[in-house]
Amino acid sequence: MAAQIPKPVKAEKPGGKEAQPLIIAKMPAEEQRLKLERLMRNPEKPAPIPERAKDWTPRAPPEFVRDVMGSSAGAGSGEFHVYRHLRRREYQRQDFLDRMSEIQKKDLEYLDKVEENKHKAEDRTAKRRKKRQKLKQKKKAAKKAKKQQEEEEKREGTEEDKSASSEEEEEREDDAEEPSFIMGKK
Repeated sequence: MAAQIPKPVKAEKPGGKEAQPLIIAKMPAEEQRLKLERLMRNPEKPAPIPERAKDWTPRAPPEFVRDVMGSSAGAGSGEFHVYRHLRRREYQRQDFLDRMSEIQKKDLEYLDKVEENKHKAEDRTAKRRKKRQKLKQKKKAAKKAKKQQEEEEKREGTEEDKSASSEEEEEREDDAEEPSFIMGKK
């Protein structure tokens, strides 16, 4: 079943001008649609935003109680109702104070937990930072050791080159001498 859109009823103003059509909303959705249409007729006009409702707070207890009710007999029939209202108001005040203390307690617990989580996160970060620094130092040391090893190999290589060149010279000198015997010749 589709919602039927109500037909506008036109009203005339005394000056002969036609007023806006009068539409009576039958459902909350229609009411909301009408409000939006009214707001969108003039987009430059600021939209009214209601203030947030303030939390209920009980009246402060009286500093001085004038009509103290006793437990003596002879109280009128209307006194009971006065007593009942006073008692209800005091119970509401006590409940309010209990709720406020509970909210404060939860807020403190939350702040403590946030602080604890912060410390845990810092500890984890410090531990991981230490691990990264250690790894970095190991890499540096390995790089340094490799560099030193390469330098030593170069030094040894130059010494070996010198010794290899002297050995080659000796071989050449040996080749230059007449062999004492020649294989294959008689």
